[in-house]
Amino acid sequence: MRRIKLTVAYDGTDYCGWQIQPNGITVEEVLNKALSDLTKETVKVIGASRTDAGVHARGNVAVFDTKSPIPPERIAYAVNALLPDDIVVVRSEEVGCDWHPRYQNSIKTYEYTIVNREMPDPLRRRDSWFVSFPLDIDDMKKAARYFIGEHDFKTFCSVHTGVKTTVRRIDSLDVEKKGERIKIRISGNGFLYNMVRIIAGTLVEVGRGAFAPSEVKEMLEQKERGRAGATAPPQGLVLLGIVYDGQADTERGQIQKDTDSSRMREDADGR
Repeated sequence: MRRIKLTVAYDGTDYCGWQIQPNGITVEEVLNKALSDLTKETVKVIGASRTDAGVHARGNVAVFDTKSPIPPERIAYAVNALLPDDIVVVRSEEVGCDWHPRYQNSIKTYEYTIVNREMPDPLRRRDSWFVSFPLDIDDMKKAARYFIGEHDFKTFCSVHTGVKTTVRRIDSLDVEKKGERIKIRISGNGFLYNMVRIIAGTLVEVGRGAFAPSEVKEMLEQKERGRAGATAPPQGLVLLGIVYDGQADTERGQIQKDTDSSRMREDADGR
């Protein structure tokens, strides 16, 4: 028996999230079926990040066990022929039988995209949040600095998040504006339920003048969900990638490469 690690990209628009559930089709379900058909075995993948409905990924990670003789690096090519166009296995490789995508030390990087213009862009409705009112990018950048470091993020997660601790560490949080696009990129050692989307929603409230940048510090201290901004909609969020210990240079370089390629395509499209 071998354990295969997959790096998976997907457009989450038409899925009810990653994790299998009774009320609709999920990425995990589709991936299980394709791999089962390929290997002639019953496959159940284990995903690193259980993204919500409508959230996308360029580099989610999953593993599965198999006795299939298919070379590990060829599994990606083979299974992609069985997957729909909105799910792609970017890479496949063999890992140790005890390697688990959730229980390794890792850094996750997410990116949230806002289209800030007077009228909606129908070509961006699946991958960005349309915001019609002006946003002060400088204030958003000032507010972003307060999130960096280790904090109790109880204010910035859903009320019924069932975890032992709401303390997390944010390594970086960058806000960039290019034309009508605003990108919020955040990296850290773990994220609470809806945490990235609540941070994005709060930064938008800062940008519109509803909060001063310094109020973010008070929000963190007060530990009350009602103090922060609304949860931003799911379609603007992308899990860019996950960097594991021992793979930092390779994985981080791939995340940057994938992001640069995406931005070049956006620029070419004039978006």
